[in-house]
Amino acid sequence: SRAIPISVEDAFTRTMPISLPVICAQWYGIIPPIKEVRDQVGDWDAAGQTRTILMVGGGRVHEQLTSVDPPRSFGYTLSDIQGPLATLVRSVDGVWSFAPAGTGTRVTWQWTLHPKSSASAPLLPVFGKMWKGYARVVLEKLSAQLVTD
Repeated sequence: SRAIPISVEDAFTRTMPISLPVICAQWYGIIPPIKEVRDQVGDWDAAGQTRTILMVGGGRVHEQLTSVDPPRSFGYTLSDIQGPLATLVRSVDGVWSFAPAGTGTRVTWQWTLHPKSSASAPLLPVFGKMWKGYARVVLEKLSAQLVTD
């Protein structure tokens, strides 16, 4: 989570369509930068929409919006994972949530990781620690984008 000095409505409406290659542009351990988003039709604003996320190094995932509850939250599932994470993770359920915090908004980004196998399950806590660092950097970049735009 990160507090950002903008309204809940602005945080929600400006986070949903944000360019993933801008806020997810760095390596963090085995988590690669996002280089491109493909196959998205229209605005990214309704449950059921899908797109393909391409990462540096050849990884890719299929993303589907699973819930949109303005201005409180939106959720998605990452599946068909290819690349370094494919050996560890079968799918990911993600949620972005937005709540008043003082004069701004607390933006929270959560993931639920589903292991690829029982053999990979014990490694997910290690990956989870890495992901928290990655999420911190992404939230910093998101905050910079939302405050300066």
